[in-house]
Amino acid sequence: MEWIILIVIIVVAILAYVVTMGLYQKKFLKTLNEEEFKAGYRKAQLIDVREPEEFKKGHILGARNIPLSQMRQRLKEVRNDQPVYLYCESGFRSARAANFLKKKKYSNLHHLQGGFRKWTGRVKSN
Repeated sequence: MEWIILIVIIVVAILAYVVTMGLYQKKFLKTLNEEEFKAGYRKAQLIDVREPEEFKKGHILGARNIPLSQMRQRLKEVRNDQPVYLYCESGFRSARAANFLKKKKYSNLHHLQGGFRKWTGRVKSN
């Protein structure tokens, strides 16, 4: 019985965290569908936060690859005076990258809803 109560508490805590983070992100991160993303990314910094192997298999035309795992070391490559359009495979890593950039005083952050796997636009592969 004690295990069931503990599991319920853990599940409730996880759900509360997910909901809170979602509400927090809505304040500074604009989640865009593909059409909205296409309309703005050419006038912004387009950053693919996937790992280099993923990037080489295919990426949105014009994107730079700054993996989430290297974002801290390569932060100076991201200008804070221009809009930042982020994407990853599913949207999870790009949201994490946006959280990191927000903590570093970046604003005007956008990410692709559903990530690269939902992208139907032009793709470049190496």
